Amino acid sequence: MRIALVSEHASPLAVLGGTDAGGQNVHVAALAAGLASRGTEVTVHTRRDSRRMPRRVPLGPGVTVDHVPAGPAQPVPKDELLPYMDEFAADLHRQWSAQRPHVVHSHFWMSGYAAVRAARPLGIPVLHTFHALGVVKKREQGAKDTSPPQRIEVETGLLHDADRILATCPDEVFELLRLGADRRRVSVIPCGVDVRHYTPHGPVAPRGAAPRVLYVGRLVERKGIGNAITALTDVPGAELIIAGGPDPAGLEGDPEVVRLKALAERAGVTPRVRFLGRVDRAELPALYRSADAVMCVPWYEPFGIASVEAMACGVPVVATAVGGLADTVIDGVTGVHIPPRRPDLAAAALRRLLADPALRRSLGAAGRQRATAHYAMNRVITATLRAYAGTALALPVVPELRA
Repeated sequence: MRIALVSEHASPLAVLGGTDAGGQNVHVAALAAGLASRGTEVTVHTRRDSRRMPRRVPLGPGVTVDHVPAGPAQPVPKDELLPYMDEFAADLHRQWSAQRPHVVHSHFWMSGYAAVRAARPLGIPVLHTFHALGVVKKREQGAKDTSPPQRIEVETGLLHDADRILATCPDEVFELLRLGADRRRVSVIPCGVDVRHYTPHGPVAPRGAAPRVLYVGRLVERKGIGNAITALTDVPGAELIIAGGPDPAGLEGDPEVVRLKALAERAGVTPRVRFLGRVDRAELPALYRSADAVMCVPWYEPFGIASVEAMACGVPVVATAVGGLADTVIDGVTGVHIPPRRPDLAAAALRRLLADPALRRSLGAAGRQRATAHYAMNRVITATLRAYAGTALALPVVPELRA
């Protein structure tokens, strides 16, 4: 089977931690490798953002990354990419006309826009994963939402133009149904983690005697890192380690780091907050294992891969009960749920966890069990392949593309 993954801004080769490089990059890379391990031939189509980048780069056995020329060959914020998506789609159409993939799986709304326009005239089935929805972003961020105004209309069209929608959590299904999705054409397949890489056993990153709270992810405001810093004022003696963002050498000039450091200074916790910058994937398990608790407290979150990585490493999670986190973290079983933007409740949850080693061990063990039972990458690959096969076999006559 030849599979085309389309991920216009989130390359599996990208260095993680930047503003537009996070969970989607991780998922696409892991999905591509997992599919190829089952004997498929995978091409990941992403936008070329550097003149030095070759057109095709091998990612691993059976996986090729195709850098599609669309727009300038330089980094462009993802919310400014829509004008180049017709050029992106035209290139995909030329490639797929010459060698048809059996299935196309697009990731994020602009990838879906391009994939449908390239694949449907050729009768190639398209499955789509949103990873995030414009209607949710608009609702949560209001005037701070920088998405193009066409986003919600395009996403609504994809509910009809794609052959199957792969939602990452039950909360997303609810949002899709509100937008008019046909429940019979929606499957829930979560993002997965390599539970052999993320494990409770192995080296532990160096740490001192202070209780350690860890945040892992992109440094963007809606991730709630500011709330985590504020919560530290009511958790005496604990340190907060923040992993993500630019290389360590670039931390001082990063606007979000500057903002968060100023917040820590106002809160009087500067000596207890440490920014690591970007951390390599190979080093993450040891960092997770060094923590007493992991904080995932975004204002909204489509999935939240860091929570599953932490659980796979046997570490309890304090999570806001939003989006995918309401499903991945089970309150009182694998971690603690709190409402978003409530640093007082985050502090209370941390104080309880840090004071009770037996509770931390219990939650951590249950988290590991849940991660392996529901989010192991092998399970995700199996479910995805079944969705591909079911969609390809059940396809009706290709309908006209919506205007």
